[in-house]
Amino acid sequence: MRKLSAVTLAVASAFLHNAFAQTAEQATENNEKSVEKIEVTGSRLKGVDLEGTQPLVVISADDIKNSGATSVYDLLKDVGQLRGGSGTFSTSESGTASNDTPAGQAAASLRGMGPSSTLTLINGRRVAASSFAAGTENFVDINAIPVSAIERVEILATGASAIYGADAVAGVINYVLKKDFDGAEMDISYSDTEASSEESKKGLNFIWGHNFGKNNLTLFADFYDSNEFAYSDRALTAQTWSPSTRGQFPTVRYTTSDYQDPVSGEYVGFADPSCPQSLVLVTDPEFGDTGCGYNPNQDMLIRPAQQNASAGLIHQGELGELRWFNEFFISRTKSTAQSTPANFTDLQDRSSWIYAGFNNPAIRNDKTLSSLIYPINRNSPNGTRVPVVELRGRFLAPKVIENETNAYRLVSGLQGTVADFDWETALMYSRSESDQQAISGVYNRYKFNAALFGELCADGSTKCSPAGGGLWFNPFGGQTGNDEVLKLMAENPSRRGKSEVLSADFRLNGDLWQLPAGNVVSAFGAEFRHEKLSDDPDLIAQSRFDRNYLVDVIGFGSSKSAAERKQWALFSELLVPLVDKVDLQLAGRYDHYDDFGNSVNPKVGLSWRPTEALVLRAAWATSFRAPSLTQAGVELRTTSTTARCLSEFASLYCGGDVGGEITPNTLEFGNPALDPEEAESVSAGFAWSPTDDSTLTLDYWQFDHKKIIGTDLESMLMRTLTEPGLRFCGLVPADQVGIAFDPLLCDGLKLQSGFTNNLTQVLADWRKIDTRATSLPLFRDHILLLENTGNQQTKGLDLTYSQRFDTDLGSFKLSADVTRLMSFTRERTAFSGTEQLADSFRYPRLLASLKLRWDANDWFGGLGLNYTSDYQDEIALLEPADIALLAEQGIAIDRRVPAWTKVNAQLGYDVNKHLTLSLNIDNLLDRDPPFIYGRYKDVDFINHDVLGRNYRLLATYRF
Repeated sequence: MRKLSAVTLAVASAFLHNAFAQTAEQATENNEKSVEKIEVTGSRLKGVDLEGTQPLVVISADDIKNSGATSVYDLLKDVGQLRGGSGTFSTSESGTASNDTPAGQAAASLRGMGPSSTLTLINGRRVAASSFAAGTENFVDINAIPVSAIERVEILATGASAIYGADAVAGVINYVLKKDFDGAEMDISYSDTEASSEESKKGLNFIWGHNFGKNNLTLFADFYDSNEFAYSDRALTAQTWSPSTRGQFPTVRYTTSDYQDPVSGEYVGFADPSCPQSLVLVTDPEFGDTGCGYNPNQDMLIRPAQQNASAGLIHQGELGELRWFNEFFISRTKSTAQSTPANFTDLQDRSSWIYAGFNNPAIRNDKTLSSLIYPINRNSPNGTRVPVVELRGRFLAPKVIENETNAYRLVSGLQGTVADFDWETALMYSRSESDQQAISGVYNRYKFNAALFGELCADGSTKCSPAGGGLWFNPFGGQTGNDEVLKLMAENPSRRGKSEVLSADFRLNGDLWQLPAGNVVSAFGAEFRHEKLSDDPDLIAQSRFDRNYLVDVIGFGSSKSAAERKQWALFSELLVPLVDKVDLQLAGRYDHYDDFGNSVNPKVGLSWRPTEALVLRAAWATSFRAPSLTQAGVELRTTSTTARCLSEFASLYCGGDVGGEITPNTLEFGNPALDPEEAESVSAGFAWSPTDDSTLTLDYWQFDHKKIIGTDLESMLMRTLTEPGLRFCGLVPADQVGIAFDPLLCDGLKLQSGFTNNLTQVLADWRKIDTRATSLPLFRDHILLLENTGNQQTKGLDLTYSQRFDTDLGSFKLSADVTRLMSFTRERTAFSGTEQLADSFRYPRLLASLKLRWDANDWFGGLGLNYTSDYQDEIALLEPADIALLAEQGIAIDRRVPAWTKVNAQLGYDVNKHLTLSLNIDNLLDRDPPFIYGRYKDVDFINHDVLGRNYRLLATYRF
């Protein structure tokens, strides 16, 4: 990996130069000049030497081969500009919930600003986003891009909307495909770890190209197959450390009609008597509650099983005086995600506590169990008054879903010359289709609750009675004897999505006029784009108005979305030589969208070459992100929303826990009136090459990102203090937004929706009814509208150094890449205040890599070090019981995640001109990643990995 533009501190450069500077012959690739005018990412200008004028990171063809990557995510995961934060995600974030990453898919995020703020291009043109959003953010699935077709990857980590339009807020990643390939080459790879578990990957890449007169046809194909990698496969992640995890087996409530133990007068729960003693946990020491512990890590995957196959072609040819080019590829990804079993849920989804009929034979016939229970009377789903037991638990079978994604992309265009101007025009069609199917672990809400009372019929209906042959579900004793009932309750909902982009563009490039210092080079263009997206889950998996916002199934809720938009744009760019060796880059773009309107974005860049070896550069630009089609078109999305407990409402909604967080269930509506997000970026630095074989770069960068789209629960809670119209008893009506209060509160205090009572007094009155209450009881499904709510600013430094030198042992190249995060501030909502993310959880301040590459005759190899600095753990946001447990173990609330260094190695041999063999070893020293407590994940998969020492064998054969 090398940087074409760079900057360096004078002191650091002098030190590094003295340490490593040795002259050598310039690399062969630099001696070979192509007559074709090349366009570099970050500019539409062609035939202009822009090397060093902007901070561009390039991953070359050799870098790709030496990386050992079988997917684009593997290729990018160690790039400093893409590490840290919560934006870049991989299959480690996959799961079965609507908020999870679709299984097998991955996205890239520059500067930790989110994948939707990074524009993905292939050969300078867009590609369709995944139809399945991550939350409400649409993103491009980078794993759908075939690795074998990539010639190089160009990464520009600065605002680029003046050149490319929407979404280039944090920058752009351009995947440049191979062309004019002549010959044939096949790669066969196998990778695995040293562990006894099976995490192997198998890969096969093939490329063939041939010149036919004035035409070249290049064909390529990729295939790789990876086994699943589970939390249970590593000792570090096999067992959750948290005692507050909800029970796998039910917790039995020993209750009376007034919810008190008739002996002690306390609220008491007991673990299921069949729970292994080693799993019995104290869940509430104050009231003597116990539960049966559950280890969620036993059912979770770090990497789902995945198969990916792709193929395509690239054609270059001449049609008379014109040049005709075509690109086509198709890819298919299949993967299987698995996550923890679904929690038991009642008919109204009101609480983790549910009721089951006490007359269940499995309960009545178990003398130990039945003796613990003092039944109370409640209505069954069919309205029969019966004795019940209160309990909570989860099913035993993990949720499993399969995902298949098919991606297509076709580009056809012409190039020519008119009046000394080069022109280019192209049509592009790109599509991504995904199908998701629940395989197991998903159950019907209504059938489950009927079976808890013996009211599930043998034909699957729910109107039977125990006396009339109704079937029972046994939630106790390991849920034995439930096979028939589980089959009746099981559902296999599906979800189908499609995302399409159709575009046409025209570009003109050439010299405008002559100035004393040189020619003014220009680029002009126009673009039209039509985007469509649909995400259509089965009805039983949707939250619907006609079902009181309830999803019919437990454990597989999805959101229906449908939207489309048309856009056209005009853009221009100039490179103006102001004086000798001082160039001014001016760019501007006007975009018009048929939904939200217009956006105008300029860019100004300045470069100065005081000597042939030194380039000073600076740039300022504005950028924007159009609201995603999911954000504009989601009909109703079931999710959970986090709000920090502000001092103004903590006593009402958080039990007085100022600074803590609450995460209630909410419903989100799409908002076609959203404004685009806006950003302003600044960069300044230099690139210095004191010799032909050494380069030092240093760049300062800053982004101001405003009007970020999201929901604002904190502001909604603040508004309820003074706006009674946002207070609802029970469900919020479908055409309004607001907070849902528990109907028991309203009934007990004789309140109605829109009540004007002072909320502090309402809580005081409620405590007279429920003496344990610490907050106002909320209902489920508060309704929020997506809005432009947040702002963030981030700034930092990038430093790179590269040095080539020859010795008797061969040719060496040393390269260093350092990213220093100086600050990352965020205001999530209007009332949340400013939080500093730099040095907080998942935002390390320093990311660095050091690589040494060696070539000697037929041998080659290298060593690499990747460093991630320490940062704050997130213990303060854990459950109080877990914080107390950690304190007992001497783990402070301000604990820091230790720094981590990983060493990689490679060794290869050219057997002959046809065959090359190589071995890559990742994590050579087999270092475990730092343990984390925040978010109950054990490992921060964004910044670290738990795979351990793993190897990749690669054989390359050239025909």
